Amino acid sequence: QVQLVESGGGLVQPGGSLRLSCAASGFTFSSYARSWYRQAPGKERELVAIFPSGGRTNYADSVKDRFTIYRDNAKNTVYLQMNSLKPEDTAVYYCKAVRLRSGAPSIEYWGQGTQVTVSS
Repeated sequence: QVQLVESGGGLVQPGGSLRLSCAASGFTFSSYARSWYRQAPGKERELVAIFPSGGRTNYADSVKDRFTIYRDNAKNTVYLQMNSLKPEDTAVYYCKAVRLRSGAPSIEYWGQGTQVTVSS
């Protein structure tokens, strides 16, 4: 069964840190572009960080130098280390896997999301 399961969300004070995890099952995560998105109430879902299957990581300007995406291929897991958290980082965070295929529709999977709340 193909699945992406996020964990690690919660309530944290401004300036604090959290590490989100996204564990994949049923497929080889490293063959896909792995990314984190977030969606705050009343806003559209936005890309936070991406780890391409081949290439360099990239980040939204709002999280550069604070967030780090990294992976553990042996565990089929991707992580998002979030430091110096701000109230505006409050959102539901989603993990996504995408595989582009030449001449065919891309394959993509989403996790169920994990809530991150930054508040004092």
